[in-house]
Amino acid sequence: MSTRGQSIAADWFTDEPNRRLRWVATGLLYLVLANLVAIAAFLGATARAQAAGAVAARVPVFVTPGEMRSGALLLRSDSDRYVEAPLVGTDVDLVVSGPTARARVTQIFHNPTDGWVEAVYVYPLPEGGAVDTLKMVVGDRIIVADVKERKIAREVYERAKSAGQKAGLIEQERPNIFTNSVANIGPRETVVVQIEYQETVRQSGDEFSLRVPLVVAPRYLPAPIVQGVDLVAGGWGWGRVADQVSDPASDRDRISPPVLDPRKHAPVNPVAITVRLQAGFPLAEVKSRHHAVTSESVEGGVRVTKLADGPVPADRDFELTWTPTRAAVPSVGLFRERIGDADYLLAFVTPPAVAPNEERRPRETVFVIDNSGSMGGTSMVQAKASFLYALGRLKPSDRFNVIRFDNTMDMLFPDSVPADAGPVAQAKAFVSALEARGGTEMVAPMKAALTDRRGGDGKELRQVIFLTDGEIGNEQQLCDTITAMRGRSRIFMVGIGSAPNSFLMTRAAELGRGTFTHIGAVDQVEERMRTLVEKLESPAVTNLTATFSAGRADATPAIMPDLYRGEPMALAARVSALAGSLEIKGMIGDRPWVVTLPLAQAVEGRGLSKLWARRKIADAEVARTLRQITPDEADARVLAVALDHHLVTRLTSLVAVDQTPSRPDGARLTRAEIPLNLPAGWDFDKVFGGERSSAPVPAERRADAEPARHAQLATYAAVAVSSVPKPAAPKFVSAPRGGATLPQTATHTELRLWIGLALCGAGLTLMLIWRRRHPAARSFAP
Repeated sequence: MSTRGQSIAADWFTDEPNRRLRWVATGLLYLVLANLVAIAAFLGATARAQAAGAVAARVPVFVTPGEMRSGALLLRSDSDRYVEAPLVGTDVDLVVSGPTARARVTQIFHNPTDGWVEAVYVYPLPEGGAVDTLKMVVGDRIIVADVKERKIAREVYERAKSAGQKAGLIEQERPNIFTNSVANIGPRETVVVQIEYQETVRQSGDEFSLRVPLVVAPRYLPAPIVQGVDLVAGGWGWGRVADQVSDPASDRDRISPPVLDPRKHAPVNPVAITVRLQAGFPLAEVKSRHHAVTSESVEGGVRVTKLADGPVPADRDFELTWTPTRAAVPSVGLFRERIGDADYLLAFVTPPAVAPNEERRPRETVFVIDNSGSMGGTSMVQAKASFLYALGRLKPSDRFNVIRFDNTMDMLFPDSVPADAGPVAQAKAFVSALEARGGTEMVAPMKAALTDRRGGDGKELRQVIFLTDGEIGNEQQLCDTITAMRGRSRIFMVGIGSAPNSFLMTRAAELGRGTFTHIGAVDQVEERMRTLVEKLESPAVTNLTATFSAGRADATPAIMPDLYRGEPMALAARVSALAGSLEIKGMIGDRPWVVTLPLAQAVEGRGLSKLWARRKIADAEVARTLRQITPDEADARVLAVALDHHLVTRLTSLVAVDQTPSRPDGARLTRAEIPLNLPAGWDFDKVFGGERSSAPVPAERRADAEPARHAQLATYAAVAVSSVPKPAAPKFVSAPRGGATLPQTATHTELRLWIGLALCGAGLTLMLIWRRRHPAARSFAP
């Protein structure tokens, strides 16, 4: 500083007349600086709020609820930031050809934000479905997926995601739960993914049915089991060995997608369904119990069935049933398909009806009823009605007991008791008083039901009727229990509700040599339970064997199940030649039963090789559960069949990668799990806890009300490899917005103002400290 500058500065600090002016000027300087900081923060927040609420709805990838001007569906990304959920719409097109069905599921993913998003969608498929195709449509290009080992497929997907390439990945979490991941969906962009699978049609008596699961219900996940601490001798005495933790649901994070509270959010994930039915026989009736449908016949004897009101929310399973005219009910069917140098067969054989005067054996029946929280609402009504109906069909010569469970368990009687009027009335009162609450601990009640205190004297049929929705994540633990304790018992699973865990039900019934019955509505209780009771009261066809008279054959199932009234046996096989015959033998009571099918009379079928492969994979899984083969042997079998037949399993996945990078370098990619609807009839508080809200569940079930949505879904569903129309901007992007109840404040303005005042105070404090440390500045004081 120059000599003149130093003189001016000295005058400023020492000139007594300017003392008060110096103090005021310095204080104002600090105050202005602090307020400038606060104003800058306020203006920045206001600009962000205005951008979020602009007419063009240019929503940033990361937002807070306060930054949203209009209702939107937000998913938590970290401690205080959210990402707006990608939107998905689904079109399901099924073609039924005799005993088999081919399904094409078109999923339309739309990114409503201005950022790059990875969409992760957990969805259900039939547990017996053979998933073999994945196509990803990007603009006017189609990328067809390859099947690879699961670990390798995940690595390919992650590399493509990091490189900014669009990629799709399908992974199996359970045989009926899949995860679809789509990476690098650009701002306001739509990506279409098509999945195809093959399955068999279900038959019960003279009724044929096809069920399309539409929602993955929330599952109860038992806490990990911590084993006790062991003490071992060491160099310095006794040492501590770390606790061992065993998790019965080790993949809990992958089967627990976010679920919307229907009181706060409108339904999402609209689904359109079309079924093209060519049954192969004259039809008496086609109907759907859970959805309104329209049905019309077209050329070629095909019956086309569609949803009557257009797309519906994915909150309950779709089931279509059809019955033939009385004279056309088939009892035997044999179909063939040639792939490469191998022939594949699919045989259906229905056992004859038992004569009414057939001698009836006494029964010991153990009823198990689930009253956990997921059974709240209409599910509990269905379960109670089903139980009371079955209880009323008991005879005085029968014995019975009742077990109820949630995360606790009660057994009504210490042991089974005669079905006299007193105990039956006591059982009815016991069940009628049940309320849904708590968790779903199924292993303990299954152990109690299979504990055979009376011994296997062979005089009584011992049957377990298990009523539940089966929504648990530790399926393998339950299957292991059945394998270890089934003895002479037969297990009959009754699935309750709009979206039961059909994989668990089917596998438990298979291991327990019983059947699976689904009751999805109150008006189905009497019909379905009457059919089940007739099976329970009729002798089963036991000791089944299947023999091919010529050539080599690899048949499945490896373990032939017992058959009950109206339940056909479905046998798939790969044969070296279509020569000779297939002979099926069994015993009905003490009488032999034989059916012979000439292979030359088999008619043409479709997708039989995929069904055979899927059944072989299931055989390997069952053999592993029964400890007939080691886990490594099971893995080797599953992997070999899956790779040969291009199927998705727990060890293989389908991955598709667009080789053209689309996400710019440096652009951030946000991962968002797409939320699911709560299954229809479920009580949100019963499942997730919390205080019960007085807000009613909306009666309106439509996921999208725009008429243009119908045509748009049809357009995407018609995408084929030879001709792919470029998708227009989807019209359903606003579907979920109206139902989300979010704070309507624009910014955190008050917070920023308080920060500004705090900065002012800090400035004054610093000034006082400075004065104390510089005595020459004390002349500043007034």
